[in-house]
Amino acid sequence: MSDNALDPDDFASSIVDQIESFILSVREVAKGDDPDSAVPYLLLEVSQLLLAGGRLGAHEDIVPDERYEPDLGPEPDADELRERLAVLLEPIDVYSEVFDPYVPRSTPVACRISDDLADVVTDLAHGLAHFRAGRITEALWWWQFSYLSNWGPTASASLRALQSLVAHVRLDSPLDALDGLDTDAGADDDDRLADEAGRVMAAEIGKPLGLRPAK
Repeated sequence: MSDNALDPDDFASSIVDQIESFILSVREVAKGDDPDSAVPYLLLEVSQLLLAGGRLGAHEDIVPDERYEPDLGPEPDADELRERLAVLLEPIDVYSEVFDPYVPRSTPVACRISDDLADVVTDLAHGLAHFRAGRITEALWWWQFSYLSNWGPTASASLRALQSLVAHVRLDSPLDALDGLDTDAGADDDDRLADEAGRVMAAEIGKPLGLRPAK
């Protein structure tokens, strides 16, 4: 049975379960209690979230009950989550991304996994507020719209970065120099940052993946 044929309440319940699980998991990772498993765990959680996103994207257009979105009041502040993730993922937080793969000769831009995840959580929490207020169709509409316009591309970009980090470790492939990608660092710091990134990768995700440190 396709998602389009599901009862809207059943569809919403399955989506909200994945969204609540993702938000809770990212916040738990951000506490920093288990830094060795942070990258693999985030890879798993973002992958699972994008399954929900794919279902929303493949679903027929969801039309909200009201013409204008009800006011939810002030948005929750994601700065603390963003800062905790940035500290946890330093210095592998910054990566290179092409905003739209269908724009010819696109120039890669610097992105941060911490920014990405905090932004995704903000988008998801916005729809969750509608859901918890009983506006199920409004929540589904928001999650579908923002999946196509923001959190889908953002989560997909961070997934590629996280997968690449795991691949670098599993394939014993050192990171290339950052070449000034981190706008907070000067060009003279590139080699140091690249070396440090390699050490952090080995420390954070080498052990959970069963890898021995390089001699």
